[in-house]
Amino acid sequence: MFVRLNKNQPAMVSVTFDGKPLQLCGGLSVAAALLEAGIGHFRETPVTGSPRAPFCMMGVCFDCLLIIDGIANQQACMTQVRKGMIIERQSGSADAIAQGDRS
Repeated sequence: MFVRLNKNQPAMVSVTFDGKPLQLCGGLSVAAALLEAGIGHFRETPVTGSPRAPFCMMGVCFDCLLIIDGIANQQACMTQVRKGMIIERQSGSADAIAQGDRS
């Protein structure tokens, strides 16, 4: 679905996504790298549990929120991929996540 326009391949870095090892392109935003890796949704809405994915890719819509290195509500489109990142999908409201309830 997503194709790199610039055919120069950046170095791959190891991260953890939802508890599993994943190789992502370094230097990209987390959102772009996850989309390129085939990750279809990033979070679920707090009310209906509907899956959400990046929409604007410029920090306006907040549909790309993830838990990055243990911190909830991180905008994946505004965060650059770094080696060793621990990335998790965000479920439910940010208040529940901050209190340790990720159900």
